[in-house]
Amino acid sequence: MFHAVILAGGSGTRFWPLSRETFPKQMLNMVGEDSLLQQTVKRLDGFLTPDHLWIVTTEALAQAIHLHLKTLGKGAEKIQFIIEPFGRNTAPAVGLAAVTLNKISPDSIMMAMPSDHAIRDVKPFQDRLLWAVEAAKKGCLVTFGIKPSRPETGYGYIQRGPAFDGPEGRIFHAERFLEKPDLKTAEALIKEGNFYWNSGIFVWKVSKILSEIEKHLPSLYKTLKEIEVILLQTDQPDKRSALCAMLYAGLEAVSIDHGVLEKSQDVFVIPSDFGWSDLGSWTALDDILGRDERGNILQGNPIDIGSEGSIVIASDRVIATIGLKNMVVVDTPDATLIASKEKVQEVRKVVETLKKNQREEHLLHRTVERPWGHYTVLEKGSRYKIKRIVLHPKAKLSLQIHRRRSEHWVVISGTARVTRGEEVFDVHPNENTFIPISVKHRLENTGLIPLHIIEVQNGDYVDEDDIERFDDEYGREIKG
Repeated sequence: MFHAVILAGGSGTRFWPLSRETFPKQMLNMVGEDSLLQQTVKRLDGFLTPDHLWIVTTEALAQAIHLHLKTLGKGAEKIQFIIEPFGRNTAPAVGLAAVTLNKISPDSIMMAMPSDHAIRDVKPFQDRLLWAVEAAKKGCLVTFGIKPSRPETGYGYIQRGPAFDGPEGRIFHAERFLEKPDLKTAEALIKEGNFYWNSGIFVWKVSKILSEIEKHLPSLYKTLKEIEVILLQTDQPDKRSALCAMLYAGLEAVSIDHGVLEKSQDVFVIPSDFGWSDLGSWTALDDILGRDERGNILQGNPIDIGSEGSIVIASDRVIATIGLKNMVVVDTPDATLIASKEKVQEVRKVVETLKKNQREEHLLHRTVERPWGHYTVLEKGSRYKIKRIVLHPKAKLSLQIHRRRSEHWVVISGTARVTRGEEVFDVHPNENTFIPISVKHRLENTGLIPLHIIEVQNGDYVDEDDIERFDDEYGREIKG
């Protein structure tokens, strides 16, 4: 039995400002009409059924990802989720998936792969996946080594050793792993000809990876077995989640590569060339997207004069660039990144600074997707916030209370069904209504067209966590 596990708990800090903590890189449409996560799911079409596809993500991202994948249509509802209380790097995520699948069958073959990589050629990928599955059945820990096209310093490398049994040139022992070398070392590795980029895509038997975790990360294995017991014996979901979170909090954040694969004697590599990129930074787009005659990538609404080798991604407003060389400019409604290509790996330092200063720009976009529609923050100041809210036809918000703010709603288009305390009434275009502090209320669109309203919040605290829900159609936490 084959299962695919997609690791989707990352925040994609190196792609800020497009990537935010609540809308990370894997949910962006960066290299095609579908998001990176949707592409990851689609490249397994025909290889397995959706009920054998698992998403490992954090509790904070699970609902957003679930709704994001629903747009794939029929079958997407069968995709299963494995929820981490919070991220602890890939070794705990892989281990949690393994103990989950171990309940189904220890002999299951498990593929673990990131959700935010790009693969151009799906057929060669699936062909090599078949080879990997056959090797995994024999007890191998298999990964795909990507034939390097340049001396890349942002990737890890795998050295190819002797050939494994089977067709010559298909699969080899992995001699050693080398993590992100400097440029001089990377150039030397390319010349040797037996080093490959580490794709981060792995295939193994569930029982095998658990035994390797037990051998090389015994503390993690002990915690995973305790979690396994909780999952089997605790019927109450809230209690189960709380117990698992307590155990997870004590785990070391370690990658499966560093924690297990670099130490194991049973790792094998399949040399591959299927148009792979891990999209580790903005400069990775140079390999994926088409460039103009000056080597530029221009998206959105830019006007460029005389720039060379640069990436300019604009939003709705015009971004004018003149004479840039090897620069990255990414504009969003609330933040703009300007960096040299040599320094784009340091974008995460910007995110760390935003977090340290308790700024929202690392967490949310100005426009925030919700299961019922979306809202855009138009302006925020001391004691007030102004939003534009768009509600899908037949959708409704939760029945809720705010303890520290009132809300004033003005309908722009559509008809709003409003619950306010014991009242239920309709508000039409060019009409308005007021929701006092601590009054139960709900907004609903009973019509067939989107409902657009302007919301003015007023109070001593206007952040999104001032909310208590009493009824909700989307499975979010409710009071009591």
